[in-house]
Amino acid sequence: MKQNEIKTPAYVCEEAKLRKNLQILKRVKDESGAKIYVALKGFAFSGAMDLVSEYLDGATCSGLYEAKYAKKHVRGEICTYSPAYKDDEIDEVLSLSNHVIFNSHNQWQKYRKKALKSGVECGLRLNPEVSASPSDAYNPCAEFSRLGITKANFKPDELDGISGLHFHALCEESAESLQLVLQGFESRFGEYLNGLKWVNFGGGHHITREGYNVDLLIQIIKDFKAKYNVEVILEPGEAVGWQTGYLVGSVLDIVDNGKKIAILDVSAEAHMPDTVLMPYRPAVRNESKSGKHEYRFGGATCLAGDIVGIQTNNPEYRFDDEIKIGDRIIFEDQIHYTIVKNTTFNGVKLPDLYYVKENLDVVKIREFGFDEFERRN
Repeated sequence: MKQNEIKTPAYVCEEAKLRKNLQILKRVKDESGAKIYVALKGFAFSGAMDLVSEYLDGATCSGLYEAKYAKKHVRGEICTYSPAYKDDEIDEVLSLSNHVIFNSHNQWQKYRKKALKSGVECGLRLNPEVSASPSDAYNPCAEFSRLGITKANFKPDELDGISGLHFHALCEESAESLQLVLQGFESRFGEYLNGLKWVNFGGGHHITREGYNVDLLIQIIKDFKAKYNVEVILEPGEAVGWQTGYLVGSVLDIVDNGKKIAILDVSAEAHMPDTVLMPYRPAVRNESKSGKHEYRFGGATCLAGDIVGIQTNNPEYRFDDEIKIGDRIIFEDQIHYTIVKNTTFNGVKLPDLYYVKENLDVVKIREFGFDEFERRN
């Protein structure tokens, strides 16, 4: 199969681009001595997990189902964190995980005996109250956050049995932002790090983005490890899947109501939810700033606002050539935070999953149909 033969809608992950990201992450591992887990909340593409496992140390999971996915698809360690665990799931979480991180002292005390008996390494998530995030929706240290223990609520006398501490305070951020967060973390909690085995720096490190200061990140990790004699763990998700593939749809119709609107078999609401929440305007292949043909792209749903980029107040796309019914539209960089968050809203079909191998062979990983809609409703 060739890429132009892929049936739409489809997410297409490209092996060569993914390997390039993984090589950068492996360099960080090798030169800093850190462990790096793939964060499944940002990147979970089963067809690529064998490749991910060649480079990274395991997976970080947000609950039972991600831990089960990791056990099935990812080689290496499994680290599980949830804002709260359920009584009927905690035993399986403990059986699957190497590290289990608790969000509060309440949760730690509730499951402490069971967790220690299971043999997992236990950690606490802390809130350094310093963050660098582009939106409050992605800021775990925002006012009234439910994520992590603040210094005011921290109980140092309840650290018996704790192997490590965790924080997550970044979103698409730089090594310089990590420095600022670490200053806040150390000023509040540095005195409690002696004797611990590890500190988990969480995710949001945009390590594979062009211009990221990889050398600075490596030095930050080395300095922290030497200062506190602990292992450092990073949990990138987006950095793994960053610019490794696209979402392709077909033009079903074109209507003109003051502006030309191409109706696609791809939905912003259902298939690109992160573009709505962040919000951001995804790049489209072959768009041209000086193009004379202007279009909006809308999904085949009944939601009036299902227009790509409408939340950014910049939903127009320009092209040198006219778009026709039946044309393919490719939305770039739609592998991270899309597959893991998409929905069957309005009964729209979930995009199938394809993997383009380095030799350009195309492999269908998953095909979705009515069953996915019926099972969810």
